[in-house]
Amino acid sequence: MTRIAVIGGGRIGEALIAGLLESGWMTKDLVIVETHRERADLIVDRFGIRVTDDVADAVVGADLLVIAVKPGDVDGVLTALGKAELSSDRDQVLVSLAAGVSTSRLESKLPAGFPVVRGMSNTPMLVGQGMNVIAPGRYAREQHLELVTEVLGAVGKVTAVVETQMDAVTAVSGSGPAYFFLVAEAMADAGVGLGLPRDVATELVVQTMIGSAALLDSSGQSAADLRAAVTSPAGTTAAALRELERGGLRSLFLEALHAAKQRSVEQGNSAE
Repeated sequence: MTRIAVIGGGRIGEALIAGLLESGWMTKDLVIVETHRERADLIVDRFGIRVTDDVADAVVGADLLVIAVKPGDVDGVLTALGKAELSSDRDQVLVSLAAGVSTSRLESKLPAGFPVVRGMSNTPMLVGQGMNVIAPGRYAREQHLELVTEVLGAVGKVTAVVETQMDAVTAVSGSGPAYFFLVAEAMADAGVGLGLPRDVATELVVQTMIGSAALLDSSGQSAADLRAAVTSPAGTTAAALRELERGGLRSLFLEALHAAKQRSVEQGNSAE
């Protein structure tokens, strides 16, 4: 079994560990780096895996190194990795889930030729339904992408893109859950405004979103086709959609995602 060292015991690191254990990984093949004692103790109690505060110690014998810290903490991790016994001659690979950190930046701090994969996950990984997108660095080979795909597949779906598309990925799926939460919040508020109790309005909205996403995923039909199937001529749905279109919903989403992409570019540039 592949040995995995997860650097960062926050929500992303914990979600990944939970998914791996549920997928059949053995506790002996997992180690996590966490410097905050209370958090480390919680992880040990919850999962029974080894926790250390020493990056160099964690990566000994590891096949896959996962950086799961905030972007501002990546430099500290890379400094610690520079003191570890890493070598491009060994079949090790590093995947970074830190937003905005390019593969070239990671490669520049690692031994020459060390394979790196950049990843972007989103918060539904906390319930095993994440959208994980990966992009290979210069030295990552097909077997490295297969390994990273297998590991991230424990917490959701995985797809690969070229790195130049990662800022767009950030705008669509990385930030995407917040858009849905905002829509859910607005719909529930509107339901309350129509006279429904808040708990009822919330239940209606949540299940409608869950069911609609499942239908879109499994039906083989496009979103446009499914929308048309729900929309009877001169009916209630048509009346509601007319108002949303009049309010410029499509252009608002276009502008919002463009803004998110531009911010992702800016953050990446400032981190270089």
